Amino acid sequence: MDFKFTKEEEKFRQEVREFFKKELPKDWNGIGFNVEDEFHNPEVLSVRRMMARKMGEKGWLALSWPKAYGGLGRSHMEQLIFNEEISYHGVPGVDIFGIGMIGPTLIAHGTEAQKKEHLGYIARGERFWCQCFSEPNAGSDLASLQTKGVVEGDHIVINGQKVWTTGAHFADWCFALVRTDPDAPKHKGITMVLADMKWPGIEVRPLYNMVGAHSFNEVFFDNLKVPLANVVGGLNKGWEVANALLEFERSGIWRIAASQRLIEEMVKYANETAANGGVLAQDPLIRQKLAQLMVDVGVARMLAYKVGWLQSNHQAPVYEASMSKLFGSELQLKTAEVGMQVLKLYSQLTEGDKRAPLWGRVEHWYMSHLGRVIAAGSSEIQRNIIAWRGLGLPRT
Repeated sequence: MDFKFTKEEEKFRQEVREFFKKELPKDWNGIGFNVEDEFHNPEVLSVRRMMARKMGEKGWLALSWPKAYGGLGRSHMEQLIFNEEISYHGVPGVDIFGIGMIGPTLIAHGTEAQKKEHLGYIARGERFWCQCFSEPNAGSDLASLQTKGVVEGDHIVINGQKVWTTGAHFADWCFALVRTDPDAPKHKGITMVLADMKWPGIEVRPLYNMVGAHSFNEVFFDNLKVPLANVVGGLNKGWEVANALLEFERSGIWRIAASQRLIEEMVKYANETAANGGVLAQDPLIRQKLAQLMVDVGVARMLAYKVGWLQSNHQAPVYEASMSKLFGSELQLKTAEVGMQVLKLYSQLTEGDKRAPLWGRVEHWYMSHLGRVIAAGSSEIQRNIIAWRGLGLPRT
């Protein structure tokens, strides 16, 4: 078994690194960068727009998409390499909802008209998306959603509320799940639709998280009229389409690469920080915890690489994507917890405080990363998927 990338793939990795070095602002610090940072920090938002345009011009945003839809037709492994480098270096500009979710879903389940309408804009970094799935009473149990869609002529009229919608205040379009057949079984009668965020009938209200950031939103639909042409995968077939989309969301390498970068900075801090007549890294407990984190990074990377390998061989990752998401998101939380232990009381200092070690990123991770084991399907949901689809265990 050969775990190495090809010479061509490694050459591409180096090309990506050189591009970031050249194009990112000279004072850019992407260590421990969070996707949410793109939506509440004006300086980051400016860099996001600039980098999205430049990467879109090179065709890198949709690297593995067919050329007919704005991609380069490159391999899934090259796409994985690009995603890994993006996350490791903390580069904004990749729309995870457009590039990572609805784009691949439209390629697999969309109509030709939908592909022609949206994929080119997404691939060029010119149209950004948000995901309207969760509701106040439907999160991990997504099939409990109650947002109603009623077919009237050639439109669906939608009423309801979505919550925890990342980037809705910035997005151009959304993809949403609505219940179009209230009499169907729980996992049936659901439809996925595409809607322009500027259409009448959509209201976005901000939600601020515990670190004071505005990345989440509530989205209200009030008699929103969506053309039937904007239904993805067919009326009342949205649950199957949503499951395919969530597999794309859960299979990312970005969780692992971002964690690795922060862990490496924690190691550097431990080696350089005086403690008990020596340095912090001489503390056996600190050494053990940091070493275990790097072991976990190695395991998590292999899980993510397997997902990429399956995709490159035209196989759909199902429970494998859940394994990668579960281990990766729990690694993020564990990294934050160990970071608090390594930095001790200094870990409470926030970004912007000149005394804060590691630019205050550890405090930010600790406050925000508990949500990582909930978002995109909680750890409990992922374990159920692994049990049912991976191990063939019975449902209870």
